[in-house]
Amino acid sequence: MRWNICVVGAGKIGQMIAALLKTSSHYSVTVADHDLAALAVLNRMGVATKQVDAKDEAGLAKALGGFDAVISAAPFFLTPVIAKAAKVAGAHYFDLTEDVAATNAVRALAEDSQTAFMPQCGLAPGFVGIAGAALAAEFDEIDSLHMRVGALPLYPTNALKYNLTWSTDGLINEYCNPCDAIVNGQLVKTAPLEDYEILGHDGVEYECFNTSGGLGTLPETLDGKARAVSYRSIRYPGHRDILRLLLNDLGLERRRDLLKDIFETALPRTDQDVVLVYCTAKGRIGGQLREKSLINKSYSRVVDGQVWSAIQITTAAGVLGVVDLMRSGTLPAKGFVRQEQVKFADFLETEFGRLYRAGDLTAQNKAA
Repeated sequence: MRWNICVVGAGKIGQMIAALLKTSSHYSVTVADHDLAALAVLNRMGVATKQVDAKDEAGLAKALGGFDAVISAAPFFLTPVIAKAAKVAGAHYFDLTEDVAATNAVRALAEDSQTAFMPQCGLAPGFVGIAGAALAAEFDEIDSLHMRVGALPLYPTNALKYNLTWSTDGLINEYCNPCDAIVNGQLVKTAPLEDYEILGHDGVEYECFNTSGGLGTLPETLDGKARAVSYRSIRYPGHRDILRLLLNDLGLERRRDLLKDIFETALPRTDQDVVLVYCTAKGRIGGQLREKSLINKSYSRVVDGQVWSAIQITTAAGVLGVVDLMRSGTLPAKGFVRQEQVKFADFLETEFGRLYRAGDLTAQNKAA
């Protein structure tokens, strides 16, 4: 069955989603945005477009009529409006948001819906939740699950050792908002930038610390089953200390508009990036205490004759993998759908999930 998809948002991720859908025989794609310059980029790629203001719920709902599914690649604060418009249009809904409040709004819309609502479908939340849930399911008794994700420049040159690779609004949300976690068997909110750790992979040293939104609904799913569940962002050493200076000492946590302006003015964007996913679980299998890890490393690559960054590819593949499973009837076709309902093996076999296989996907386990 061929699906007609509307992507709302013509930014970097929206362009990547459109490029992948354009190469598939199972989909036709249209991108909607108010920005004519951004839409012109899609037109040059051979993608159909519509000029629509996503803030106009009635106009957007009308524009979404006739589509099988809507993917929001717009900023998180537009999520509730786009989701409502998709519901009115009778389309399945997917998004990439890490924002907890926006996800709760989507969940409320899904309660009496005749179509599916599946938020938080990108990289983290998204792919990492699918991978983490699969890792936890390998244990008879799960004790702890720690998930870490970093979208990093291959060649860091500034003091932050960081380049912008995705939404600045989403990045600031991660650094400033409370973090969902399970600590000592209890669902809690933890502080961002805390629970600092150092890890190494392929001879490179990284630092990790709490950030918001990456777990999606996984803490709810593992509540009462796991003693500890956490999500941390991976950065090069030294990044967190500078963030503390900016956010706490200089008070920019209360001036997010100014922080966004500083980031976008001072930090260049790059397509030369790497995405590292590093999940570790510990528990009992057959009465023996064991530990297992899943590591995935992805780089920029050429798709449809154009170079795309690793964060664009992994984020777009995350949402399109679950869209493909919905299209094929593998996932529930109405109501709220969680990432944990996706079987990891099924995801990796979709035409888009295979993009993760093209990276360095490894699994390790040991007796503890």
